[in-house]
Amino acid sequence: MQKNSLTGWLLASPLSLVLLVFLVAPIAMIVVVSFWGATEWSIYPAFQFDNYAFLLTSEVTYRVFVNTFKYAAITWACTLLIGFTVAYYLAFHIRSLTWQIALFLLCTIPFLTSNIIRMISWIPFLGRNGIANSTLMSMGVIDEPVEWLLFSDFSVILAFVHLYTLFMVVPIFNTMMRIDKSLIEAAADAGATGWQTLWHVVVPLTKPGIMIGTIFVVALVMGDFITVRFMSGSQSANVGRMIQNDIGLLQYPSASATAVILLITVLLLIGTMLRFVDIRKEL
Repeated sequence: MQKNSLTGWLLASPLSLVLLVFLVAPIAMIVVVSFWGATEWSIYPAFQFDNYAFLLTSEVTYRVFVNTFKYAAITWACTLLIGFTVAYYLAFHIRSLTWQIALFLLCTIPFLTSNIIRMISWIPFLGRNGIANSTLMSMGVIDEPVEWLLFSDFSVILAFVHLYTLFMVVPIFNTMMRIDKSLIEAAADAGATGWQTLWHVVVPLTKPGIMIGTIFVVALVMGDFITVRFMSGSQSANVGRMIQNDIGLLQYPSASATAVILLITVLLLIGTMLRFVDIRKEL
């Protein structure tokens, strides 16, 4: 028994060491630096709560967090709708396994390019003289270019949805492929309509996949700052953008404190979601 226990510890030690060095240690350092002090020219080790006091009493902090939650919530709703629809179509309407794999790989093609390239590609499309405005004007839908298509919350959310929808498609599709098709047939034999089967059979069995996709999308959106910077034209901000600004000003203690608050917020959100769905079925 002791030999098996020792073997288990030896097998787990390499991965534990990697997690300790590359995950736990950096987070611990961020927490430590968040209590340090800073002036305009220097950073000095200390143990003070000035950074947290400033952040938690600043109206700007709350506005930025609300903006971050807004982006996360709208992006989550859009990616869930698109991701569930795509996954449902692939899992239940494409009968051939070959076509399922081919269409699924087709969904991953955008990931062969950089996120930044895919994001910036929207700028000439949505611009004042871009393809979207030119097409709408030529069709007579609008008389003058629409200003809110670019450098607005709309363009930020559109880019988020484009970048992160696949993170919702993959876990939902994986869960749906594990659903026993006889359950769908049994629901139909019992007289259930398509919507009733979807709501009472497919959705409950897909909850673990939905939750995994939700965790990916929410965590990625709340930490993303490049998309907000470029697609809003630096006219909007989220928490990641606020951290980037502090780093640009060499205010590392303030940036660390903001990062700690963001980390705690994300962990609380994930912990709350995990209370409703057991994702261990998918792991």
